Amino acid sequence: MTTPDIPAAPQDPETPESVLTRFGIETLDENLTAATVTAAMPVARLVNPFTGLPTVGPLAILVDDVGGRANYHRRASGQWTVSSELSLELSPDGIDSLLAAPDEPVVATSHPLGPHGATLLAVCSLSHRGAAIGTGTVRTMALAGGPEGPIHRGLDSVVRTPQTQLAELMSADPLPVEADTHVLAQRPDPIVNNLIGIVHGGVSSAGLELVASAAINHGQSEPLRTASLRVNFLRPFFAGARSRYEGTLLRIGRNSAIADARAVGDDDKVAIIARLTGYR
Repeated sequence: MTTPDIPAAPQDPETPESVLTRFGIETLDENLTAATVTAAMPVARLVNPFTGLPTVGPLAILVDDVGGRANYHRRASGQWTVSSELSLELSPDGIDSLLAAPDEPVVATSHPLGPHGATLLAVCSLSHRGAAIGTGTVRTMALAGGPEGPIHRGLDSVVRTPQTQLAELMSADPLPVEADTHVLAQRPDPIVNNLIGIVHGGVSSAGLELVASAAINHGQSEPLRTASLRVNFLRPFFAGARSRYEGTLLRIGRNSAIADARAVGDDDKVAIIARLTGYR
């Protein structure tokens, strides 16, 4: 895919260039005046490290990127932005489309919804091969001040190939299941951090989707597909020796299931929570 020349835009502290490069996100169009962003990302060959099944979790990274940037472009002078909520809604046949054409990226387009109030809200459409497969939203708080400058990252130790696993891209490791809780350790990695040194909101949302999806599919012969993911960011999520994502089953029926997930920081405090709904 050839990326057109895009005018230089102010750096959104939520999505640094390192995250875009690590996950292969390409900006296709960015209109600072209209606060719209279009970007593409390859996702079809990525799988859940617990189940080995194709996953839509990485789409949260794409949604957070385009929605976060759309909100960032509407901030007032002297403000910076922090995500407070993220949602993802997916078509029942979205995975089928990705599997049918795995070399085609998902394209996301975001635009503002409503005025600049206590928060900023961006709505995102997701398409694959020209067909709609989902929607997403990002709600952002605009705060006074901002980071003094980019954090030092160094060179990316991950060289992405078609065989690179999602867990490696996220710098995450699946741990043994204990008491019906699926746990994914989040290793420290400055490449997946935002510009203030915390785990990128889209990456952490993807981690929550992975453990929640694993929880609803544990012991199931016919997989349940993620239909919706709703994320609330409570406090900064710092990666360290004890940082992790935990997913637990809340309810399972004949054709649907609900799971809760949380991201726990290195200080053992819950930083992010999510609820996932899946259907057969």
